[in-house]
Amino acid sequence: MHRFVRRIAMSFVLGTALAVLLVTSAGAAPGRSARVRGSVPPWAEAAALQAPADGSAVVGFHVYLGWRHGASVTALAKAVSDPSSARYGRYLSPARFRARFAPSTADVAAVVRWLKSQGFTIAGIPTNRLYVAATGTVAQAETAFRVQMNEYSVQGLTLRAPVAAVSVPASLAGVVTAVVGLDQGGELTHPLSSKAIAPPPAGFRNAQPWSPFWGQTIATTLPKAYGSAQPYAVRGYTPAQLRGAYGVAKAIKRGNDGSGVTVAVIDAYAAPTIVYDVDRYSNDNGIPAFTKGQFTQVWAPGLVAEPAQGDEQDWYGEETLDIEAVHSMAPGAHIVYVGALSSSDTDMDAALNWVVDHRAARIVSNSYGDAGEGVPADLIKAESAIFVQAAVEGIGLYFSSGDDGDEVANLGDRTVDWPTSSPWITDVGGTSLGVNARDDYVFETGWGTTRSVLTDNVWTPAPPGDYLYGSGGGTSKLLVEPWYQLGIVPKAISHYFSAIPGRAVPDVAMDGDPTTGMLVGETQTFSDGVSYDTYRVGGTSVSCPLFAGVMALADQRAGHAHGFANPALYTALRKGAYRDVVDPPSIMAAVRSDFANGENDTDGIVYSLRTFNQTGTLHTLPGYDDVTGLGSPDGEAFLNALSRFGPRHRH
Repeated sequence: MHRFVRRIAMSFVLGTALAVLLVTSAGAAPGRSARVRGSVPPWAEAAALQAPADGSAVVGFHVYLGWRHGASVTALAKAVSDPSSARYGRYLSPARFRARFAPSTADVAAVVRWLKSQGFTIAGIPTNRLYVAATGTVAQAETAFRVQMNEYSVQGLTLRAPVAAVSVPASLAGVVTAVVGLDQGGELTHPLSSKAIAPPPAGFRNAQPWSPFWGQTIATTLPKAYGSAQPYAVRGYTPAQLRGAYGVAKAIKRGNDGSGVTVAVIDAYAAPTIVYDVDRYSNDNGIPAFTKGQFTQVWAPGLVAEPAQGDEQDWYGEETLDIEAVHSMAPGAHIVYVGALSSSDTDMDAALNWVVDHRAARIVSNSYGDAGEGVPADLIKAESAIFVQAAVEGIGLYFSSGDDGDEVANLGDRTVDWPTSSPWITDVGGTSLGVNARDDYVFETGWGTTRSVLTDNVWTPAPPGDYLYGSGGGTSKLLVEPWYQLGIVPKAISHYFSAIPGRAVPDVAMDGDPTTGMLVGETQTFSDGVSYDTYRVGGTSVSCPLFAGVMALADQRAGHAHGFANPALYTALRKGAYRDVVDPPSIMAAVRSDFANGENDTDGIVYSLRTFNQTGTLHTLPGYDDVTGLGSPDGEAFLNALSRFGPRHRH
């Protein structure tokens, strides 16, 4: 079982160069209106057209204004994040950032006046004035933005989108940079209500046999594979096993446990049993439960404007594993959980923007994303503005790289995901991890899994079987290679699609394979009632918060926030900070046991063979590779390498 919660989005080829948004005069009405380029999603094609959109449907959207002195913002973000710069670590406070770069109050007022004149309701304006949130009907949006809205059939879903670039008054041509939320490509929304919180999710347990550590229990009664009986999957690695394998157990024992560092976790909704679950999990696994004030849960502002889709319960599990993963690796860190009001792009962005603009944490773990880069260009520009502000303020944003490998099996084309391909975030990939009886590191391979199911005592299809899932990675078709990857990423990767080098992902990696996954504890709804139980979980949804926890240790040891850490992470490669994840010397696999009904053996047990390191067009190679990036953090070597990067002056 693995859970990588992603906003729904579709992938299409957008070209090989950096996506650029332009605001130009609208040809139909020179001098009266201006088009905002980039508002049409790539999947809104004539062949997929179903019908005109329902004019009475409610729509919520953000009108982005962008930063003043945009080139200066980007230059400053680079300077304060680069250890070789004299300005490294000289971060701005949110107040100073707003004073220098936020849109003017006059520009915001002009956008608000126009939106109100079109009948929209203003849902909110964040303190950094980056956007104006508004709600209205589809008919109002069509009139105001001078665009037809249609419904399209896309991968089994019916999604709304504008058919052409939206328009705004010519007076706002130099003000409005993007309009996000008119299309439904990133939405699976459900309104939050304190009076109607969904019950705990359906129960799930891992079936036995399992191995308490790698290779302890061998499937001698099942057919051999690759010439020998294979080990059973692990039960799920505990905090002690993960700390031991990644070499941070001694540091934590000595007090380098993340104390004084705040980590934010962003997901949608909020699990009603989270405090009990984390405390129970901690007590059962020998780590400190939360002390008073160590955990905070916050609702971020949002503008839920779509009918409920009922996806809270999936997010409950995501929140639980994210917080337990961070707490396992950094038990002394303060954790702030920020729940978006829904899983729509607009509400998730509102949550992230709130964290950044209030500097609610210096490390932010985000286990969500869009499948592929086929998102509207205005979404890329809007979210990039948030990412750059985070860098200027010394906030590190960490995102899961995705769970569908090169996306060929999922979307039909090789592509990376968004926002993992942004050059302003740290992208965390997944590995398959072996830990022995002494909690020592045994091996890591790239996470890429194929499956064969035991049928009539035969592994079917013949091993390695069918592709199932794996660590997201590859080369961006939209975003160029950032400065910190120059000379480190092989040209075969950066130039995979074009003579113009692209951003390569991931940056780093940690355990993410569900076959070697983490043990998580959560209150669930079983057939015999609601109760707490544990299960093994994987996905880069685990890798990302594990690495965020390690970065909390690194911040504490260094005595300062690393902020946007990629420049330091790539520089640390020369200091031996990582274990280089390469192909294993021979094929590796494990047997997984699953209850057919998910919770008990009433309906029998399904056995499957999971073969490791099956990564498609991606490859684990010496040095940087597009499955595991720089590699996985090597305990003391990693913490010491990052502690050498210190700001020359801090505010």
